[in-house]
Amino acid sequence: MVSKIERRNKIKTRIRGRISGTAQRPRMTVFRSNKQIYVQLIDDLAGRTLVATSSRGIEQKGTKCEIAAMVGTAIAAKALEAGITEVVFDRNGYLFHGRVKSLADAARSAGLKF
Repeated sequence: MVSKIERRNKIKTRIRGRISGTAQRPRMTVFRSNKQIYVQLIDDLAGRTLVATSSRGIEQKGTKCEIAAMVGTAIAAKALEAGITEVVFDRNGYLFHGRVKSLADAARSAGLKF
């Protein structure tokens, strides 16, 4: 029987084999813990994080999905400020559901294309 973490790592490796970020179109990767959600825009060719934000910087209260949506709009604002309009979305092995989906939808509606 495969554990939940092993299953996620297997999916993660499969996804990372297909996608890669560049300076013009960085990889937008999501990590979620039990309490927080983190997102980074990564240039894989240079091995640098271009923009990053997380729910740790958000003071407002709400459900985890609402806070994830706030993080999505925050990363989109930082990315547009840095001149990044298009990204490749890396869900990092998580299902595209719940917090990950609300973060992606908020980033899309705030102006990021992916």
